[in-house]
Amino acid sequence: MNRIIGERDLSETPFSPEQARETYRELVRARAFDERALALQRRGWMSSWPPYRGQEGSQVGAALAMADDDWLFPTYRSNAMQIARDVPISDVLLFRRGMPEFHSGHDVPNFPQAVPIATQIPHAAGVGMAMNYEQNVKGDGTDGDDGGANPATLCYFGDGATSEGDFHEGLNFAGVFDAPTVFFCENNEWAISLPRHRQTAADSIAQKAAAYGFEGVQVDGNDPLAVRETVAEALDSARDGNPVLVESLTYRQGAHTTSDDPSQYEEAARDLPDWRTADPLERSEEYLREQDVLNDEFVAEVEDEADAQLDEAVERAESADPGDPHDVFDRVYENLPPNLREQKAWLDSFLADHDVQELDH
Repeated sequence: MNRIIGERDLSETPFSPEQARETYRELVRARAFDERALALQRRGWMSSWPPYRGQEGSQVGAALAMADDDWLFPTYRSNAMQIARDVPISDVLLFRRGMPEFHSGHDVPNFPQAVPIATQIPHAAGVGMAMNYEQNVKGDGTDGDDGGANPATLCYFGDGATSEGDFHEGLNFAGVFDAPTVFFCENNEWAISLPRHRQTAADSIAQKAAAYGFEGVQVDGNDPLAVRETVAEALDSARDGNPVLVESLTYRQGAHTTSDDPSQYEEAARDLPDWRTADPLERSEEYLREQDVLNDEFVAEVEDEADAQLDEAVERAESADPGDPHDVFDRVYENLPPNLREQKAWLDSFLADHDVQELDH
């Protein structure tokens, strides 16, 4: 079954005005973070950045639907999801500067970002299966650590990942073993330069779930409250042993990464409805103002708050200990192969001839 949930009067949704403002606050922070990260990359502060402008509603809505002890399986583009779950912004920035991903030692239940396409999908299904095994061994099967519902896993991926074998294997395992897993496909219409209609002949990605024995649903990905509602329902279903594939229909407004030039291919895209390409932040602000949930004072407050948090995160990232450059060699192989031994010897020679402090910049 596929369904697109559009905007309704706020009183007709399960969300209070406070929850609506919380969602908007995270949207503002997500947009500000993306803009700041892009600017930092452009001045050489970090090597690359995968912009997510236009997808904030999808990511924030999904993140806020998760319980504190649910596990997120993110990718390189799901940075808005991570910071909405309180992953320190400085950790995300440091990862882009080549530092350990969990630099702060935070305890948010997130797996490492998956940069290879779709590799996290079997991981999410496997961890979901492990949760089931653990509950069966404990003999309770009803309550999580906090006395509430058992945790679930949520796996984020793009539409391009559905062409990988890992997608089919992960969903198949989840369906067979009733894994408490939600597969959250953020369909932004592009797999780098390949439009979705060249990716699959299926009418939707959501309908692919039927092949694995569970439900697939579509949601308007530019409506964060609709995403939040849909993903919350999907997680409840998953906790009961019924996995769900959610296809969030959104649009990538910018480049695939900062090394990409979308002007070379975007004009080849087929026509899309206005709701699909609408800016989620502008749309949410307009809607919530109509609902008398936002005013100028609150909007200014959250914008200032986001800027201050970003200033602090950048300062923290810039002051972080850069670590030992030998770590790139010493923590990969027990016995270095010949080519890496040669590279390590070159590094030793370089460090001997240069001021080590230069490596910090």
